[in-house]
Amino acid sequence: MDENAKTQFKWKFYRLTVELNIIVLLVAMSIPVFVIFHTPYTLLVILGMLALALLLVMDFFKNYRETKAWLDDNAEKEHTKENES
Repeated sequence: MDENAKTQFKWKFYRLTVELNIIVLLVAMSIPVFVIFHTPYTLLVILGMLALALLLVMDFFKNYRETKAWLDDNAEKEHTKENES
């Protein structure tokens, strides 16, 4: 894999990692919010956090599939270059 492809992969990986961390934090934070805060808006806040997490999960899987296909494509190119040499 050339340097440009490595840099692209690094940024794609960072984006997926940050997005996954945000998903985990949103789900994990909804539990203490439910236990600690007892206001009329608590349920709405929790549902909003979980809805946002669900949207991010869908986006994460879409980006994951695209990144995996991109990586497989670049790995095939690299493999064919090695075989030609």
